[in-house]
Amino acid sequence: MSQVRTGPPGTTRTCPHCRETILESATVCPSCKHHLRFAADLPAGDTQAAAITPLRVEGSFRNSEGSAWEYSMVLTIRNERGEEIARRLVGVGAIQPDELRAFTLSVEMTPAAGKRTRH
Repeated sequence: MSQVRTGPPGTTRTCPHCRETILESATVCPSCKHHLRFAADLPAGDTQAAAITPLRVEGSFRNSEGSAWEYSMVLTIRNERGEEIARRLVGVGAIQPDELRAFTLSVEMTPAAGKRTRH
């Protein structure tokens, strides 16, 4: 398991299991769901705050056409001025006639410990 790091809110690191970029404060990787840190690894009195999910969108589509369709799932994050902060291709694939694909987008938030910064 990793050692506890103390950086400003939003500091990232690489998950040792799946190599995705995650928050340094994460105790569980949101991508691969592996545990990274246990309560015994946290400083005394420091407990992981419960995450809230202020945004969750679920949807699905079925290919009712007579031929296969290809799809690309793209995620874009923008700031309050509409400027693009990040854009990622999440997945691609094909859907055959009468097949269904379901997608879920969720944003989990926890209070950041440490200094308050503005990004």
